[in-house]
Amino acid sequence: MSVKGMVIVLAVIFCATIVQGFPMFKGGRCLCIGPGVKGVKVADIEKATIIYPSNNCNKIEVIITLKAHKGQRCLNPKSKQANIIIKKIKRMNFL
Repeated sequence: MSVKGMVIVLAVIFCATIVQGFPMFKGGRCLCIGPGVKGVKVADIEKATIIYPSNNCNKIEVIITLKAHKGQRCLNPKSKQANIIIKKIKRMNFL
């Protein structure tokens, strides 16, 4: 292998190691984008999930799954309804 070929191979390896160290997502990987909705009809709620802060996302996320395949909504964790849901889920987990 020529010197020019060796230099190219070393440059590619060097660049690959540098790029591997860069964070790909600086904002984290939160599932909820934005603050979320303030409330959802209680009759439409099928399931509620709380995702606590972690290395991937630094905020609490309250994800509501709606009945009748209407999808999911992110609930604002500071809203009154979200606080009630968080308390109920915590109470259920500790029983």
